[in-house]
Parts: sequence; structure tokens; C-alpha cells
Amino acid sequence: MKQHPRVLVVEDEPAIAELVAVNLRHGGFQPVCAGDAEQAQRELDAVLPDAILLDWMLPGQSGLALARKWRASERTRAIPILMLTARGDEPDKVAGLDAGADDYITKPFSTQELLARIRAVLRRRAPEQDGHALQIGELSLDPQAHRARWRGEPLKLGPTEFRLLNYLMRHPERVHSRSQLLDRVWGDHVFIEERTVDVHVKRLREALGPAGAMVETVRGAGYRFAAQPAVAPRGN
Repeated sequence: MKQHPRVLVVEDEPAIAELVAVNLRHGGFQPVCAGDAEQAQRELDAVLPDAILLDWMLPGQSGLALARKWRASERTRAIPILMLTARGDEPDKVAGLDAGADDYITKPFSTQELLARIRAVLRRRAPEQDGHALQIGELSLDPQAHRARWRGEPLKLGPTEFRLLNYLMRHPERVHSRSQLLDRVWGDHVFIEERTVDVHVKRLREALGPAGAMVETVRGAGYRFAAQPAVAPRGN
């Protein structure tokens, strides 16, 4: 029997949580609801979900703080997080993405949009068809083991940053527009803004440290992965 994807819904308003849960069940998902940060953590400790719908405004610890906490944990780092919030201004969206969210859903939202976004982040989480390991300079990536290393040291990458690096390393020295990256890395960007690419590139560069210089901005065109950038010398 096929297992339905498990979705943890962290929402403090019972009516909204129940509405989301009903729609998730109808859409082929297995929802688990939590009304606050403490209950959400207990659910995560018990069973890891396939995705998390996380409300921004929660009693006690905010959704942003939870996203940062779960992204920093080895056990929960790879779980896709979708922020669910009434805050729709661009600075708020950027803050949510910077906190570790993979996508951002603004209330009110349609059922079809919600289900489509969840399916999209789950597709992104799926492994690449071409799973052979890559080595460019002193940067290596192994999709099968989901590991990246710089000069032998492991790098801590979120799931979207890992997929972005995987794609860029497979196509070095090419210039990729934001829309092309959305197509190739996100897979289905009907509801995703191009600004999202900039946020994830910034997070990828930060995670790469000195190797972040390999991800170059081509003004007016997009991004390029440089095989021989001017990175910091060994020991710096």
C-alpha cells in the first residue's frame, strides 16, 4: 500500500488548521497538526514529516525562529518548509526565505495553490536522475550521499541550496537566467517569484564560504558557476 506523504501543519488557529488538514487529506497527503512550537517539536521528535506547513505568527516561539532552528539541525535540515502567513510584503517574504523556508504562501490562498506548492517542494526534494559525484577544483558534491565538501571539509547546505549547487556544477561556465534556474532547479515555478532565486543564491554562497566566489553574478543576465574563480588561497 502506498504511503501518503506526511505533512506537519503548524498553525495556532484551529479553524484554519482543520481546513488545511481536510484539504490535504483530499489531496492525498497525511496531515498532522500542531498548535504551537512545543507541540510541533514533539511531533518532529516522534516522526519526521515529508514537508512542513509553518505559520509565521505562533504563540511563544515564532515560525521564523522555528525555521531557523530546524534548518540548523542535522536531523531536520532536509525537510521542505513552506511558510504560511498573512504577511505578504516583499521584505517579509525575504525574511521567511532567509530563515530557511523553501516557499512562501500568503493568506488567503486557494486549495489548489496550496496543494500545488506542496507537490512542487516534494518534487524538488527528489534526487536528481543523474546522480554521479562531481568534483570541480576543491569543491566536491555527491548527490547519492547528499554531501558536499570544500577542501575535504563538509558543507552544510539546505535541500534547495544542494539542488542549486548540483545543477550549477553540472553546467559550469554557462550563464543561467533566473527563469532558467527556476525551471531546472525548482521544476515547477508557476507560483514562485524570480526573487526567490536571489535569496537561495545568497544562502548558497554563505554556506560555501570561500568557495562562494565560484557562484558569479552576471549583471543583467543571471548567474554562472566559475570553475576557476578568484577564491581565497588555502589557509585563509
